[in-house]
Amino acid sequence: MKYLVITAPFLKVDGMALFPFILVKRQSMKQDQVLIRHETIHLRQAAEMLVIPFYVLYLVNYIINRFKYNNHHQAYMQIVFEREAYQHEKNVNYLQTRKLYAWMSYLK
Repeated sequence: MKYLVITAPFLKVDGMALFPFILVKRQSMKQDQVLIRHETIHLRQAAEMLVIPFYVLYLVNYIINRFKYNNHHQAYMQIVFEREAYQHEKNVNYLQTRKLYAWMSYLK
């Protein structure tokens, strides 16, 4: 999958996948392979869901988690898409071996 990494100093987070781009807060973060892999996992998730449904489900999952945990960070960390990305962001081979809809295994 081809992607373009764009520096976006206005970001409040280090990185963000905004299909088909990866936005990073600082220029130096373009070299952070763990961050880039994490965001690339999100681009794969978005692509396999035809983009818009990914962002809708991401938001719905966050809102449900926010009510469930009453804590932003915990709600974010429990989003199924984030669980997959964080678990595999350090695995340099993951994107080559990842199965379609792998995030579904993180549904509770």
